[in-house]
Amino acid sequence: MKAFIAKNYGKKEKLHLTEIVEPAINPYDVLIQVHSAGVNVIDLLIRNGDFKLFLPLKPPFQLGRDVAGVVTKVGAKVSKFKVGDEVYSSSGNHHLGTYAQYISIAENEVALKPKNLSMEEAASIPLVGLTSWQALVETANIKKGQKVFIQAGSGGVGTFAIQLAKHLGAFVATTTSEKNRGLVKSLGADLIIDYKKEDFETKLKGYDLVLHSNKDSKILEKSLRVLKSGGQLISLVGPPTPEFANALGLSWPLKLLINLISFSARKKAKKLNISFKFLFMRAEGKQLEQITRLIEADVIVPVIDQVFPFEQTNEALSYVETGRSKGKVVIKVK
Repeated sequence: MKAFIAKNYGKKEKLHLTEIVEPAINPYDVLIQVHSAGVNVIDLLIRNGDFKLFLPLKPPFQLGRDVAGVVTKVGAKVSKFKVGDEVYSSSGNHHLGTYAQYISIAENEVALKPKNLSMEEAASIPLVGLTSWQALVETANIKKGQKVFIQAGSGGVGTFAIQLAKHLGAFVATTTSEKNRGLVKSLGADLIIDYKKEDFETKLKGYDLVLHSNKDSKILEKSLRVLKSGGQLISLVGPPTPEFANALGLSWPLKLLINLISFSARKKAKKLNISFKFLFMRAEGKQLEQITRLIEADVIVPVIDQVFPFEQTNEALSYVETGRSKGKVVIKVK
């Protein structure tokens, strides 16, 4: 089968289209013929080596987590899916490779594709949907009337998280550029801040949750200050925390290193009585099933900027890297 691989880590590393062996399936795996693959910022960060500390990959390695496609084989102990099922998934941390014609994924990380979405639309959902769900529902337990600040509202996670937060009954503030104001407003944002002209710290006060996605340390400090005492900051970009290191079962030297890396941020949060957490999305088929119900009820709609053909996978990654995409970028494989 054809697949794109990275021969080395690096910001300037281009993926190479290569012929490789079709993946084998374990007893609890399904083999999916990839119709479409979603492109995420995390794919770039993994390629760059930013997560090599806790997600080491031996070059050459494959990239891509989001997939929509058709089941072509099932493992001997698979009970939820059959050949011919249209499914979607965000694969586990150590099982990347949706920039390919086929991928093998554990059945508990897979869900049936929403009936009202195309393959391209479905491929845009899993990672941003699960990230939003795990932040807003599982971790923050957002309630009606609470105030939520979602950074980068026109991005992949932002466009999904705004819709989910509104469904949960929250008041939603977000940052975006003036040209994307109409988009985030249509998704339900209540307060829109032009990050090019306005300082969000002067506009926001007493928030219950910040969904943080900017690696600038000054933005992190400002984000902590807009929260009320007892509020929560959930970071998608780090620094990773000791709780995260423990959950991953990392070695004690890595735990110590992560403790040091995040010490300053955790200290500032503690001083303000803020809960600081790092979220690294977990593949979870059952949560995708709940997301599917919201999509089929038209509570949440996908936002797609552009669809690239398989041969232009590098161009798709480069476009996402510019930071100018609205919603998601998708690769059409089949």
